[in-house]
Amino acid sequence: MLKSSGQWQRNYEEQGFFVVRSYFSVGEIAELRAVVLKFHQLWQQDNATFYQEEAFNSSLITGSEYLASDDRIALFNFISSKKVMDIVESVIANKPAFMNTQLFFNPVNPAQKDFWHRDCQYDHDLAGQKLAIQQTQVLHLRVPLFDELGMELVPETHKRWDNEEEFNVRQEEKGKLSSDDLSTGKKISLAAGDLLVFSADMIHRGLYGLDRLALDILVFDSAGDFVDYVDDDCLPDNSMLDKIADPRLFMNTLNLKSAT
Repeated sequence: MLKSSGQWQRNYEEQGFFVVRSYFSVGEIAELRAVVLKFHQLWQQDNATFYQEEAFNSSLITGSEYLASDDRIALFNFISSKKVMDIVESVIANKPAFMNTQLFFNPVNPAQKDFWHRDCQYDHDLAGQKLAIQQTQVLHLRVPLFDELGMELVPETHKRWDNEEEFNVRQEEKGKLSSDDLSTGKKISLAAGDLLVFSADMIHRGLYGLDRLALDILVFDSAGDFVDYVDDDCLPDNSMLDKIADPRLFMNTLNLKSAT
């Protein structure tokens, strides 16, 4: 059990991830779950075909499309709570900024398999990916709302490039599939109340099964060039900022946006 910010920071630097078990109370998770389930049910109705055929995640949970103002404020207060900020600031000391939220669930389609990836592969070619892992990275804070199988990560790949096996599987080369097992993978089971922190650009995959429903909070260093990825609607407006106990995480993003 990791208990100090020094341990958190050290593990992240060396491995690219860390887990804090039973970090959130039963009550905290129950309140968060109630809000997130409202979003999830409305999102499913609105994206019924996509949900049935291929979806495994959604995003912009803090946006205005599916949640009322009070529910959004509750989410903003959870995201910027002291517990979450203690974790964030142990890894990103320089003005951490809010990027987005995502919700991960099991695909309805049983043919879909979990797959290895780096988040940066969706924005960059191979040369760009190699550069991305040497620069400022995006932080995922995963909060499982139910007990689940968790994640599988390849330690240290937040700083190093794929070995041959990892590359062939992730890129589906030489007859390999991105869902194939990796000898370097490390499985991390997660229970409701746990917190997993990991680099978006390390090699990872979610593990489908059980009652998988996990909220991911994405945060970045203000020095990184990520503000263009932030959807304005997922940020609090001025009237909401007054109702957020510690709005720094969002203010840092708003300040970056106003400077562009």
